Amino acid sequence: MKTIQPGRRICLPQGSGLVRGLVWLAVAMSVGGCFQRVENQGVPATESGPIDGSLVIYSALDREFAEPVLKDLARQAGIALRSKFDVESTKTVGLTNMLIAESVQPRCDLFWNNEILNTIRLKERGLLQPYRPRHAEDVPAAFKDPDGNWFGFAARARILLVNTRSVSEADRPKGLADLVNPRWKGKIGIAKPLFGTTATQAACLFAVWGEEKAKAFFRDLKANEVQVFSGNKQVATAAGSGQIAFGLTDTDDATGEIEAGSPVAIVYPDREPGQLGTLFIPNTLAMLKGAPHPEAARRLADLIVSPEVEAALAQGPSAQIPLLKGTKKPAQVETPATVHPMNVDFQAAAKLWDQAAVFLTAEFAE
Repeated sequence: MKTIQPGRRICLPQGSGLVRGLVWLAVAMSVGGCFQRVENQGVPATESGPIDGSLVIYSALDREFAEPVLKDLARQAGIALRSKFDVESTKTVGLTNMLIAESVQPRCDLFWNNEILNTIRLKERGLLQPYRPRHAEDVPAAFKDPDGNWFGFAARARILLVNTRSVSEADRPKGLADLVNPRWKGKIGIAKPLFGTTATQAACLFAVWGEEKAKAFFRDLKANEVQVFSGNKQVATAAGSGQIAFGLTDTDDATGEIEAGSPVAIVYPDREPGQLGTLFIPNTLAMLKGAPHPEAARRLADLIVSPEVEAALAQGPSAQIPLLKGTKKPAQVETPATVHPMNVDFQAAAKLWDQAAVFLTAEFAE
């Protein structure tokens, strides 16, 4: 395994693999320490909430994509809004642990998450409350909580981004199995699978494949000298530059390389019926239990989980994938209507998060 462009270490302990994994897990599940580093868009706060009474939303969707949408919706709803955004090094794990830390005296009203499993983990801790956005019926059953604690919209797909100068069309990979094909040894890349959508995908594979097959895949990936990058954007950039032949990343980062004119092509892995399927990961919106401003939060939630926001995100630079039945504008990329989606139980995957994290930390922490 080659580690390329590593992100900042998030206080990962030293020591033997299993011990290192167990300690990392303890840190990740803790409510203090270095996992609480989150960008703060000026949220002056008291112990019970922001000092000016504004609605507070935490967003794991990148600030450049979420902030313009939120500002516009806040104006529409007549709401004073304060936002917190994640940092690239810890992604949604940092925001999740902050919400756990604040659960005794909540400051946040809404959590806009782009990695569904941590939303479900908050539900399992009893930190969310049911609500019903206006377009709840338009959300497919696979992408909303049966108890109404969260609703999905505007997804990303986990895809393979191929450098078309390095890989001929005839030789393009077709599925995740190509990542462990010795033919591509040392020429493939992933983001560090401890955070972000790579960690989410790993937990989903534990749920779909079972523990042994999932572990074997990641061990084979490591043996194939996978290049490990600090994030999905870095994987996409490496594919675009030819540093790697292809890599596992998200559609939003892949689209950025295409728009930049890089010689790349998107491959939706295992996309045919009867195959594993491509993993689509939705954004989710959840209301925190004990939210200081529940009525204002419901008004804003009605606007966020909507065809209008999906259409804006689909046409914008993040190229999000519409999920709601009422969204009219087409996506820039393919959708579950054209690509066979991975049939994954997100609830089951969330329960396997910790198990996957211990294993992946032992394998990929260094």
